[in-house]
Amino acid sequence: MQRSLPVALVLPVVLLVGGLFLLPVLRILAISFTEPVPGVGNYVALFTQPLYLKIMATTARICIWTTLIALVLGYVVAYVMANVPAHVRSWMTICLLVPFWLSVLVRAFAWVLLLSREGVVNATLMALGMVDRPLTLLRNETGVLIGMVHYMIPYAVLPMLTNMLGIDRSLMAASRALGAGPVRTFLRVYLPLSLPGVLAAAVLVFIFCLGFFITPALLGGGKTVMVAQYIEFGISETMNWGISTAFASALLAAVVLSLVLMSRCVRVPSLFGAP
Repeated sequence: MQRSLPVALVLPVVLLVGGLFLLPVLRILAISFTEPVPGVGNYVALFTQPLYLKIMATTARICIWTTLIALVLGYVVAYVMANVPAHVRSWMTICLLVPFWLSVLVRAFAWVLLLSREGVVNATLMALGMVDRPLTLLRNETGVLIGMVHYMIPYAVLPMLTNMLGIDRSLMAASRALGAGPVRTFLRVYLPLSLPGVLAAAVLVFIFCLGFFITPALLGGGKTVMVAQYIEFGISETMNWGISTAFASALLAAVVLSLVLMSRCVRVPSLFGAP
């Protein structure tokens, strides 16, 4: 009786997840192999048609650059937060989490105003004499990168901060006592110990980037098309369910592969403070 109790408690959750998540995913996989004709034609088209290859290349390029930039900026923020007094860290955490309270649509529209030819960014650059004419920061990958990096920095900071707070500070003190300077201590001691958090942040940011829709749609202006945008276009406009579900399945496979690789390289519970 006692052994069956945990199973009875978990079973409703398993059924709920199965009904609301697994069944729709299986349905999507089935459609990708059956529409418009049974077979693997949709997946062959994904890796042979120039249009689809360009969309996947654009998505991969933007996701990789967003991940790298967010990691660099997020690492600096996380390092500062991990090495300031607790009360300062609390205020910095509040400032970091404020964007979560704003809709992604609101933030995207804000960037449209800031990056336009008459926006604050171009006006500031021209007032400082750094450029003699407005830069084109919208309807291209530059605007998409700016908007996506801004959105993803908190997701990059939090895993790295959690990891950094768990690093034993006595190790850095021991390194300094043995004659290593600040730079060598950071490169040989602190940085290697913080790499699990960096890897976790990289995977988290990359996975989120794969499914971006609103930010590329608004800041890209239809000229920078990512996979999520094409899925929406294929389902709602061209009714090409086969290719759209094949794209969705490919995204799901990329997410699962990323999580598997992370679990092989990092002990996942340690990222959340577990010993």
